[in-house]
Amino acid sequence: MQGYTAEERAALVAACTAAAAHRRDHHHAAAVTCHPHAVEVVHLGHRAVMVCHDCESDSGFLPERAAEAVAHDHRIQTSSEAGSRLGPAA
Repeated sequence: MQGYTAEERAALVAACTAAAAHRRDHHHAAAVTCHPHAVEVVHLGHRAVMVCHDCESDSGFLPERAAEAVAHDHRIQTSSEAGSRLGPAA
């Protein structure tokens, strides 16, 4: 990764990590989703991203404990039929 600053290299690694996690998204027939949603927390150094494989959305990179908390909350929110989308994938 020559020609990139340390910050640009870190951003590229983070983007590739999030993209790899999203490639594991699973799809259901019609509008059926898991309850609770299939959620994964992917750690990268002291940061982590919570990826919802049902919403196909993520939290963006957060401090590790914050990403774990978002994952826990999303599982709780989606444990019933009234699911909650986090936002667009990064």
